[in-house]
Amino acid sequence: MLEIRRLRLLRELSIRGTLAGVADALAYSPSSVSQQLALLEKEVGVELMRKSGRGVLLTPQAQLLAEHTGELLDAFERAEAAVAASQDEIRGTVRMAVFQSAMLALLPATLQAVAEQHPALRIEMVQYEPETALHETWAHGFDLVVAEQYPHHAAPHLPGLDRKPLVEDAIRLAVPPENTLQQLTDAADLPWVMEPRGAATRHWAEQACRLAGFEPDVRYETADLQAHISLVESGHAVALLPDLIWVGRTQSSVRLVDLPSAPLRTVFTSARLASVGHPAITAVRDALEETARRLDPSGA
Repeated sequence: MLEIRRLRLLRELSIRGTLAGVADALAYSPSSVSQQLALLEKEVGVELMRKSGRGVLLTPQAQLLAEHTGELLDAFERAEAAVAASQDEIRGTVRMAVFQSAMLALLPATLQAVAEQHPALRIEMVQYEPETALHETWAHGFDLVVAEQYPHHAAPHLPGLDRKPLVEDAIRLAVPPENTLQQLTDAADLPWVMEPRGAATRHWAEQACRLAGFEPDVRYETADLQAHISLVESGHAVALLPDLIWVGRTQSSVRLVDLPSAPLRTVFTSARLASVGHPAITAVRDALEETARRLDPSGA
């Protein structure tokens, strides 16, 4: 009988590519990962790994085992969900990955609702960029992710993950209150703050400016949208910001200008198909959806 914990290490290696990556993901030491995989190789009786420079390559037999391990993990999750659904009280831990503006707008009320309705349910949350969070949820690093996608910039569709829309909010140009510009093209000569290169939001924002006929002068780069607001408020930059960022705070410190075609950002939740029936995940999703229904980002 093969040891499931060792099989999971092998699957993680097929995902992460390095022993160090597996160790970091599962809180093992690299030497422990190596030892456990060596034991698995003896159990299977065939070569599973070959050295390649500083890393390792999986043999075809190892890839087969990794694929079947994914199916086993799905079966375990369905079994756990069935047992949890048979109980009277919703309990356990839901590990969530959330991006910043959704965390600020949605999490406080969601956590309060879950605490009141399901006191035995624990939520653990980590702030992650959506694309990374989706991949980590697929890899079993999280149970649930709150992610986003911008117009014509779809977030990755990973096998075995579902997707449920949560809320849509408008994206508008934020300028200092004293600035009188009326449209995006008027911002061609102004300094901009955007997210770092590589982020889907950065690519979308640059494309929006280019479609308007100019290359933005991006002087400031940060993934922190609160920093974007501060730079706009202080008159040092302009930015493209989603309305959800204004939930719980005033917009009077900036002026918002509508964009051509009124683009909307979509916020959604995603979980593994094998675990969507788990009552704990359902409870958290229900609380998120109720919180989203009560929000009016455009008028917050």
